[in-house]
Amino acid sequence: MIYGATGYTGRLVVAEAVARGATPILAGRGREEVAALAGEHGLEHRVFGLADSVVLRRGLLDVTAVLHCAGPFAWTSRPLVDACLATGTHYLDITGEIDVFEAIHGRDAEARAARAVLLPGVGFDVVPTDCLAARLASEVPRPERLELAFHAAGGGVSRGTMRSMVERLPKAGAVRRGGRLEPVPFAWETREIEFGCGRRWTMTIPWGDVSTAYFSTGIPDVKVFAGVSPAGIARARRLRRLAPIAGLTPIKRTLQWVIGRRVTGPDAAARAAGRCYLWGRVENARGRGATATFDTPEGYTLTATAAVDAALRVAAGEVGNGAKTPSLAFGAGYVEGLPGVSKIVVAHDG
Repeated sequence: MIYGATGYTGRLVVAEAVARGATPILAGRGREEVAALAGEHGLEHRVFGLADSVVLRRGLLDVTAVLHCAGPFAWTSRPLVDACLATGTHYLDITGEIDVFEAIHGRDAEARAARAVLLPGVGFDVVPTDCLAARLASEVPRPERLELAFHAAGGGVSRGTMRSMVERLPKAGAVRRGGRLEPVPFAWETREIEFGCGRRWTMTIPWGDVSTAYFSTGIPDVKVFAGVSPAGIARARRLRRLAPIAGLTPIKRTLQWVIGRRVTGPDAAARAAGRCYLWGRVENARGRGATATFDTPEGYTLTATAAVDAALRVAAGEVGNGAKTPSLAFGAGYVEGLPGVSKIVVAHDG
């Protein structure tokens, strides 16, 4: 089942599933939209929200796995995870939200008892970076520090992504130090990084790997950077003083309403032309380190490909029960097997 099938990313996921010959059940809250999309592809559909646990569980009783595409996941993941654990249904989603990762991985024992897989983050958040983290962790003995970065060349942002970003307010940034999550301000640290496309300015962001890389590798110190222009970094730092105001519930709901009215997402041409470049570095206490780079298709394109592939594999019984990250489920080399992804190139110090 694809829940949230009529959203921007949900529609890309449906198209990818159909292209692969799959026949998922399409589901969501909007009766007319879900029915129309299902009719377009000749698929079964179901209409239900997430508020009524009885209705929700009934909707999942004959479903092997559900791929959840309806964010912000801070609102929507808990009831669907609850229903999946109650019905023994495998759960996957495309979140990049740190709090959601932490909550879901905290339910590993419940998932094992229910004989279910919980696999959040099977899109661009966090398949490429999680696999990169796992690969780098194997390159250095007893790694203690991990830094990951990405630069998106082209593409754009969907309304779902922006709504999730707003929902996190007034929280700004986050890093992991000594194994513990720590809040930091917007653009807390900046630096130039050498990607496969050249040097780019970056700033720290609260990307999902601040949570998931710890589960995948056990590395206690983790930072994630995103490519941003110097002007963008300056704007982010000016926004620091507005974060508490923007985090007020009425302000957040207003911002999300505006996003829903004005934001769509990159069109097919932008997705086809876009490319994402990734970089990572790991070090141990003795200063021994390794750096790696690779690149992928545009983020939403990769999300559709990875999410459908992961869901089909989980539904086929290829993943052991419990809460997983992408690399724990499929191995560090998983991302390199996806269409359009280059090989990870690793360079060791010295």
